[in-house]
Amino acid sequence: MRYKDLILRAPEPEDLELLYKWENDTSIWQLSNTLTPFSKFALRKYIENSKQSIFESGQLRLMIGGISSGITIGTVDLFDFDPLNLRAGIGILIAEPGSRKKGYASMAVEFMIDYCFNRLKLHQIYCNILSDNSDSIKLFTRLGFKQTGVKKEWIRSDNSFKDELLFQLISDSPH
Repeated sequence: MRYKDLILRAPEPEDLELLYKWENDTSIWQLSNTLTPFSKFALRKYIENSKQSIFESGQLRLMIGGISSGITIGTVDLFDFDPLNLRAGIGILIAEPGSRKKGYASMAVEFMIDYCFNRLKLHQIYCNILSDNSDSIKLFTRLGFKQTGVKKEWIRSDNSFKDELLFQLISDSPH
């Protein structure tokens, strides 16, 4: 599907090498609470199962590509989908450094906000952001998310601990 200057699509078998590279990049494991590498076998199975609906799997991952470049630059995810309490977590990764700070993350999150509130009829979306990740804090704040909590010394980083901030966006539409 197209959204502004983006193509958002389900993962394809051709994405295996790219996902393998990104998921095994230890520099971003801290952002996703990853502890061990992903195998190509596990990622292949994930791609095969990505045809399941969010109601079946509890998650949705879309690959982000630029319309003009045609290059896949990252992913946007819904996770911990809770149809009873009408909420889901959201995460974004613009993996290609040359594609950062160009508005792609904003467009992808805007699309997901619309999808969550108008298609899934969710009551709220939340995200967890490390306190030193100023770019993500600015992104989600600009899109209307409010900081509602702090998990003190939540994430271990080298020889110290970092706070993780909870941000929520609550729909103003009754469900």
